[in-house]
Amino acid sequence: MAVPLSILDLSPVSSGSTASDALRNSVALAQLADRLGYVRYWLAEHHNTPGIASSAPEILIGHLARETSRIRVGSGGIMLPNHAPLKVAETFRLLEALHPGRIDLGIGRAPGTDRVTAMALRRSPEALGAADFPEQLAELFAFVSGGFPDGHPFQRVTATPSDVPLPPVWLLGSSDYSARLAAANGLGFAFAHHINPAGAVAALRGYRDGFEPSAELPRPAAILTASVVCAETDAEAEHLASSLDLVLLRLRRGQFDRFPSPAEAAAYPYTPAEREQVLAFRGMRVVGDPATVRARLDALVDATGADEVMVTTMVHDHAARLRSFELLADAFGLGASPASERAA
Repeated sequence: MAVPLSILDLSPVSSGSTASDALRNSVALAQLADRLGYVRYWLAEHHNTPGIASSAPEILIGHLARETSRIRVGSGGIMLPNHAPLKVAETFRLLEALHPGRIDLGIGRAPGTDRVTAMALRRSPEALGAADFPEQLAELFAFVSGGFPDGHPFQRVTATPSDVPLPPVWLLGSSDYSARLAAANGLGFAFAHHINPAGAVAALRGYRDGFEPSAELPRPAAILTASVVCAETDAEAEHLASSLDLVLLRLRRGQFDRFPSPAEAAAYPYTPAEREQVLAFRGMRVVGDPATVRARLDALVDATGADEVMVTTMVHDHAARLRSFELLADAFGLGASPASERAA
């Protein structure tokens, strides 16, 4: 039986297009994923990045949940140090009230931006670290469960609406830190293979070995997030993937431009050192035709023991991105929803 598939969307803004175009593309992709049988659709949080339109995932979650009928919609993730825990708890209880049983709260501790923008978000240089992340997480849960001790200044504060459960919480990470924290708190864990492929096996193994059952999650639940480009042929997939090569190279220099086309990437004068970097980037991604992609993802699942694979696909052309997810769904035998079957 094939592993379930989900989607992580950053709402990329392609060159020659606008952020509004990118957000409309996200709606179309979420609706396609809903029809094809993907399990979840998560939105990222990034700031001060012209090439990414997803700066407020909580807003996109509500909109996409309304525009779909079955798929779970959530955050991949809300960067908790950027927000007051009470506000996050109230926002996601409200989303759960509007779309019962279809919301996920994925939480990360990275800023999702550069250091200066992080200071603008957090309002204090002292808040730039994430050392107090476990305390922030505990505070979020306390606003929901009434878990503040006697005498605590927040003891009488409850996240409203108070008669709605907090959606399932997942911790996100690219190291073993969040893996250990998720395990200790009995939470789901999503590992960013596309950021740190070498650390995936150890982090997911440590998560399973250290997992402590909770009332919300009696057994470990692990998602592996992978960067994937799937096309009709290996050659076409490699051509589409060249855009992200240039994006990642620019990011290393602190350049946050719109997402380039393959033609723009081909025209870029790579130095020999930059071409070496591009080869290293390619090793972090799964690129190829459906058979190639299926084989590589199956191997990753076998190695990590992941329960689910969450795919992020960053290409310039919207139609090519839709087609990549269609080919992937077919390769893994995803079941279409009743709505799509009626429309067929």
